[in-house]
Amino acid sequence: MYDMYIIDSNKPKIKLPSGKSYLDVKKIVAHNNLHTICQSGNCPNLAECWGVGTATFMILGDICTRSCKFCSVTTGKPFPPDINEPQNIANSVKQMKLKHCVITSVDRDDLPDGGATIWTETVKKVKFENPQTTIEILIPDFKFDKKALNIVAESKPNIISHNLETVERLSKKIRVQAKYQRSLQVLNYIYIKGITTKSGIMLGLGETIEEIHKTMDDLLNVGCKIITIGQYLQPTSNNIKVEKYYSSQEFKKLEEIALSKGFKFAECGSLIRSSYHAEKHV
Repeated sequence: MYDMYIIDSNKPKIKLPSGKSYLDVKKIVAHNNLHTICQSGNCPNLAECWGVGTATFMILGDICTRSCKFCSVTTGKPFPPDINEPQNIANSVKQMKLKHCVITSVDRDDLPDGGATIWTETVKKVKFENPQTTIEILIPDFKFDKKALNIVAESKPNIISHNLETVERLSKKIRVQAKYQRSLQVLNYIYIKGITTKSGIMLGLGETIEEIHKTMDDLLNVGCKIITIGQYLQPTSNNIKVEKYYSSQEFKKLEEIALSKGFKFAECGSLIRSSYHAEKHV
C-alpha cells in the first residue's frame, strides 16, 4: 500500500501494517461496509493508528465530486448516500470501544445539502450509541452554504475541523474548486457558533516561510486555535509533485512559532495529518 513513497534518508519512513489491532480494525471496517480516509487517502500513519485501534471514518462514499491535486481519493459521480451508514458508523465506534472518534467525508457537491443531513445523523447516532465518546468531524466547505453548516453544527460535535490544505497563493492550483477565503469563512462561522475549530496545512508544495506564517495569522483571526502542519507526500504519479521535504528541526520551529502566536495546540511533523493524535486536541 505504501510503495508509492520513495524512502531515503531525507524522507519520512512509513511503518507497514501488522498486528492484531490492525487486523481487528480492518475486519470491523470491512464487515460494516465502511470507508476510511486512512485507506482512500493512502495515509502514511495507517499502520500506527490501526495498530492501536483507531481509524478516521469517511462517510458519503469514497468517490469525490472534486479533484484536488494533492488527493488520491477517486473523483467522479458518487453513488447515492447509504441511509444505513450513520448506524453502521455508530456500531463500529462501539465495537472498537473508541474514546475519541474522527469522521470525515468526500465532497458531495451533487447533493442539495452537500451531505449535511447524513453528517448530522451520523454524529447523533454515534453519540447515542457511545455517550462517552468525544467526536471530531473534518468537514468540506459546503460552498459556505449556511443552511448546510447549521445542520452540521446542530449535532454539536466536540471539534469541527476544516483544512486550508495550503497557503493562499497555491490554493487555487492545489484545491481547484475550493477557495482559501471561503474556507476561512467556514471556520469563522463555526467558531461564532461556539464550537471549537481546527485546521491543517501541508508543506512541500512551493510555499514560503512568510506564507506559512501568514496562514497561521489568518487562522487565528477567524478564531481557529488548533493547527496541524505536515509534509505533503505524493500519493500517486498523477498527483502534484513534492517541491521540498522539510526537516524535523524546521517542523519543530514552526510548532514553536504557532504556539507563540496564540494557538492552543499545534501538531507539526513530517507524517502529521489532521486526524493524527486527534484525541489530544479535544
